[in-house]
Amino acid sequence: MSDPAPALEVQNVSVELGGRPVLQGADLTARSGELVGLIGPNGAGKTTLLRTILGLLSPTDGRVSVDGHPAKPGRTAIGYVPQRHDFAWEFPISVANVVATGLTGKLGLLRRPRVADWEAVADALDRVRMTDLADRPVGQLSGGQRQRVLVARALVLRPSLLLLDEPFTGLDMPTQDLLSELFTGLAHEGHAVVMTTHDLVGALDTCDRIALLNRTVIATGTPAELAADPGVWMAAFGVGPESALLRVLKAAA
Repeated sequence: MSDPAPALEVQNVSVELGGRPVLQGADLTARSGELVGLIGPNGAGKTTLLRTILGLLSPTDGRVSVDGHPAKPGRTAIGYVPQRHDFAWEFPISVANVVATGLTGKLGLLRRPRVADWEAVADALDRVRMTDLADRPVGQLSGGQRQRVLVARALVLRPSLLLLDEPFTGLDMPTQDLLSELFTGLAHEGHAVVMTTHDLVGALDTCDRIALLNRTVIATGTPAELAADPGVWMAAFGVGPESALLRVLKAAA
């Protein structure tokens, strides 16, 4: 029996923004039950790749499929957790209502959530341990609590694919550990999880597989495989053999 198709398949994808190439011939897969870390320097195209997977950007070449079908904005059930600064936290709205906004693409702008939808909201809040804060205004939350709300909003659609854009930025270590446990748990439950991160040590510790990106996917492999190959990190980050990055990798291996 052949293996099932990946939850995510990116094939030879190229993207231009303002006439400038940002991605060139990128390939990436993520299977159900797998946490994939997407790592690269600033400007490498990580967020552009996520937005292309979401269907918000159209590739100039190549294709993206989710569960075997082309991704369509608002129609493909992809959970997306943006960077925290991309959300208007000063807006007067409760935690539960923020999570319910994750259903807007499914419901449309005019239809109000029904009982089943609120049950999905409650389930998502329970998954991120935020049930007791459901009625609290989001402006009163800590940074870690805000990140968990965004994860719950992504989970409310019960997606097969979850995309996380720098979920640990600005968070303390206890909160990072809590979120890492949550993300690995979601993968073990059968989600395909793709996470961009600058936390190299954390990615080596928690991810099932890592993809190094700099305009294209330079290498993919298990953390052990990539940690043992300094050349691919030098190519991805444009550093030399004496870089502190390689010393960190050696210490983490």
